[in-house]
Amino acid sequence: MLTDMDSSQLFQRAQQLMPGGVNSPVRAFRSVGGAPFFTQSANGARLTTADGVELIDFVCTWGPAIHGHNDPDIRAAVATALEHGTSFGTPNPYEVEMAELIVELVPSVEKVRMCNSGTEATMSAIRLARGYTGRDKIIKFAGCYHGHVDSLLVKAGSGALTLGNPDSAGIPASFAAETIVLDYNDAEGLQRVFSDHGDEIAAIIVEPYPANCGLILPDAGYLERLRETCTAHGSLLIFDEVMTGFRVAAGGVQERVGITPDLTALGKIIGGGLPVGALGGRAEIMDYLAPLGPVYQAGTLSGNPLAMAAGIASLKKLQQQDPYPLFEQLGAQIRDTLLDAAAAKGLPLQVPQVGSMFALFFSESPVRNFGDATGTATDRFSQLFHHALEHGVYLPPSAYETCFLCTAHDGDAIERAAEVLAEGIQSIR
Repeated sequence: MLTDMDSSQLFQRAQQLMPGGVNSPVRAFRSVGGAPFFTQSANGARLTTADGVELIDFVCTWGPAIHGHNDPDIRAAVATALEHGTSFGTPNPYEVEMAELIVELVPSVEKVRMCNSGTEATMSAIRLARGYTGRDKIIKFAGCYHGHVDSLLVKAGSGALTLGNPDSAGIPASFAAETIVLDYNDAEGLQRVFSDHGDEIAAIIVEPYPANCGLILPDAGYLERLRETCTAHGSLLIFDEVMTGFRVAAGGVQERVGITPDLTALGKIIGGGLPVGALGGRAEIMDYLAPLGPVYQAGTLSGNPLAMAAGIASLKKLQQQDPYPLFEQLGAQIRDTLLDAAAAKGLPLQVPQVGSMFALFFSESPVRNFGDATGTATDRFSQLFHHALEHGVYLPPSAYETCFLCTAHDGDAIERAAEVLAEGIQSIR
């Protein structure tokens, strides 16, 4: 049986069956070196590998596991939904309840359309923005990853950046030609582009806190500038909160900073660990979607009852627990431990942190954009990654990814992880 194989055996077999032996590129460990482990099971803040090794997890399924793995409330919700079937191809009560929760929690959302992934959400947001405005051009920012959408896979972050191949083969130049790429935090560049192309730009799409090339925070007033510029030129502002939604606040970055985009892409946490995405925004824009409007979007499994049940349980638990003050405390604890260890070692280190999200950049100066991120000492991160993994702590297998906390990260897990990471920094050559 495959469950009797260790990680090495599984990876060898997988490479014969799947490109690179994985179903998502960053999992292959190409950025940090070595071979990936395979997970046998996961509970709380810990993974257990096929080799029987237990790891404190700071990847958290790349964000969705905000309550940790195999959460009993989410598992019970899925089990209850499963008793009634796995998929109907018709409307179901769960999707109505999920829509009510999203509209209640996310400031920009008056109406919402469920889909099956973050990529679907951003793709649909772009199509809707173009259909609503009658314009073609889109502005995105270097290093922001919005899924593997043809017109958006231009200077993307995440797995594309990890592989050293920010642009993908197979995308016609004509598709990319309608995408204008700017540097994040470059207010002057933004103004120049709108001066030249303002009446052609359908929307700006942005991760308000870019989290796919590490974690980058906006300069003071920068997000406000995006909002003001879009409003002045009749363009839409799209916040891609697939990663930040419900992580930095119940209503995402937009709640935290008090800026309301026109459209918001969501995912991750609203699936409670199952595949899901959502697109929401102002009612007058959302009503351009079929069947009311001319912009077509569809999905056989959209609003799947199992995913909706899991997501509802996850969001309700966030409402009941309000873990955000604790996330700030734990995140600051990890950040300060890392910075103190780096200072003692004499290594330059930046640790941007907000709520349950943090990243590590071995750099002299703060990382403000994609160019800064790619100029950091990624070899040092790779050394830290392997030290941590060997001592029971799992960091993302790429210097260009974000670390996540969850409500299951108890005091002992944080203390142990902080100790391991501090020792890891001391061991860097």
